[in-house]
Amino acid sequence: MELDDIQTITVLGAGTMGHGIAEVAALAGYDVRLRDIEEEIVQDGYDQIEWSLDKLAEKDIIGEDERDAAIESVEPVVDLEEAVDDADVVIEAIIEQMDIKKDVYQELDAAAPERTIFASNTSSLSITELSEVTDRPEQFCGMHFFNPPVQMDLVEVINGAHTAEETTDLVADLAESFGKTPVHVHKDEPGFVVNRILVPLMNEACWMVAEDFATIAEVDSTTKYDINLPMGAFELGDQVGNDVILHVLDYMHEVLGDAYEPSPLLQQKVDDEEYGKKTGKGFYDYEDGGVDVPMDAGREDVKNRLLAVMANEAGKLVEKDVAPVDSIDQAVKLGGGFPDGPAKMADDAGLDSLVEALEAAHEETGHERYAVSDGLRAAAEDGGFYGGDDDGDEVDFDTILVEYPAENVGQIVLDRPHQMNTVSPELIEEFDAALDLFEADDDVRAVLITGAGDRAFCAGADAVGMAGSANPIDAVDLMRTGQETWGRLEDLSMPVVAGIDGYALGGGMELATCADMRVASERSTFGQPEHNLGIMPGWGGTQRLKHLIGESRAKEVIFTCDHYDAETMAEYGFVNEVVDNDEFEDAALELAEDLAAGPPLAQEYTKKAFSAGRDDTDAGLEVEAQAMGHLIGSEDFLEGVSKMQSDDDPEFEGK
Repeated sequence: MELDDIQTITVLGAGTMGHGIAEVAALAGYDVRLRDIEEEIVQDGYDQIEWSLDKLAEKDIIGEDERDAAIESVEPVVDLEEAVDDADVVIEAIIEQMDIKKDVYQELDAAAPERTIFASNTSSLSITELSEVTDRPEQFCGMHFFNPPVQMDLVEVINGAHTAEETTDLVADLAESFGKTPVHVHKDEPGFVVNRILVPLMNEACWMVAEDFATIAEVDSTTKYDINLPMGAFELGDQVGNDVILHVLDYMHEVLGDAYEPSPLLQQKVDDEEYGKKTGKGFYDYEDGGVDVPMDAGREDVKNRLLAVMANEAGKLVEKDVAPVDSIDQAVKLGGGFPDGPAKMADDAGLDSLVEALEAAHEETGHERYAVSDGLRAAAEDGGFYGGDDDGDEVDFDTILVEYPAENVGQIVLDRPHQMNTVSPELIEEFDAALDLFEADDDVRAVLITGAGDRAFCAGADAVGMAGSANPIDAVDLMRTGQETWGRLEDLSMPVVAGIDGYALGGGMELATCADMRVASERSTFGQPEHNLGIMPGWGGTQRLKHLIGESRAKEVIFTCDHYDAETMAEYGFVNEVVDNDEFEDAALELAEDLAAGPPLAQEYTKKAFSAGRDDTDAGLEVEAQAMGHLIGSEDFLEGVSKMQSDDDPEFEGK
């Protein structure tokens, strides 16, 4: 079967994950059967899909026609045979209990056509064991979505012991057709990749408190503000559900041994039915204040131990060939919202120090969770998961991509889609280095800046990361660094195009302001929401925006904190061109190509004249006059004159 052969998808289970997956499939244009065991459950799932699609349409994320087509393509069904009689793929998303899943798969195997592929959304249970109750284990794999499926980009595609390569390849293609990012999990290990990192992390947090090594406040402050994860470990546990974490951990403990023994603190929380946010109380009391994580209670030894535990799990996954290290990092960034993957963070911290931290904890406690994996030791001996620094002068980027998509065009892609391409200090540093590359490359004559994914060009600064280092002196330095780096776009000798698709907020809008021209998709949204956070634009917004849209409009944007659509920002003079969503990439690149074909010297001097005359017209006029005197004697001018009466375009050399 090929991807084009897939027309009908059946989703078993109409709960939170099931109706979310069904909605994703419907939005991708498939005919969807949503099945559960009771009419009321199925109808409730269908109603949730309709509600969600209405919200997406209200926010202009999808059009009304797209919403109507998606709603119409979903059929709620109770009878199993009716649900699967012509299904090409069945995605199972029922309760996480092995025996119940096995019973369903036995019924499903008898009812579904022979060609039908089975994919389980289980978050940790054995794909191999589930597949063996069917007569088609080679057509069975894992397809693990993350909650909520409509918003989360990651899908783990898991091989069982019997899964055919063609099956996982097809399911990965299917995930991509849903607009998701598939990460291939090559071996069927409990927890797969993301939960294999996150669940031991949360268990270790509980162990540290249970053994009086640290307090909840110290652990969550360290996790959230020193490691810069989106949530504290206990905050995340309450969000996911402590019962869910314990369920996954119990299974890992059963299969993998004592290294995954649940902490007694976690067990007690579940015994007391304090599951977290959904019950009103967990590690935090949501009926009395909720989450309160201090910014200044972090500890270096807590940070090292948590990083070491995650690095150890990454080492085990690499050692067992479950997934390569870059896939592990990609999965955890997308599925867990990490700023960097666990292997990259471990490399940055130094693997030797993390190995020492594990060895010391193992000697002190004797617990198997601190036993250093062979994979981690091997990585430490190699100088890191990503190896030693043998690249000489080659620049290694983690938060951006540097590409050359067309002749004479250099492109910077802000590459943090899991965090809406928000700006971290590391991203600013890498952005600056990329500009150095382009300035040193005579073949680059125009720069295009875009964001990865279609949700955001750049949604501003990484506010959580900034809050974690809220020292006034550090903040001033960060603001100056951002101002200078974004400002380099105005000083570059070549034209700069900002290609905006999705949100351009705060520091992202300030970045776009420094470009020479801006192309935006219809779905793009602009704004300076800093006042909502009790701060103000700090990367040039109070100074540069007024030159594009006027001081009154700039004050409106900043003081109201409103969101503005692309058409409005085009009317204000901020956006040069608004294009259809489907045409965005081609339009942005085409403009950059057109500018790259222009006369380099004339473009450089034109930018200098604009800059010099921004606040002093006489100074700008003088630069303009001096530049023209230089250009009149250039080879580019002679080339332009020679082609005036010709149908050929001039070929400028910058001389």
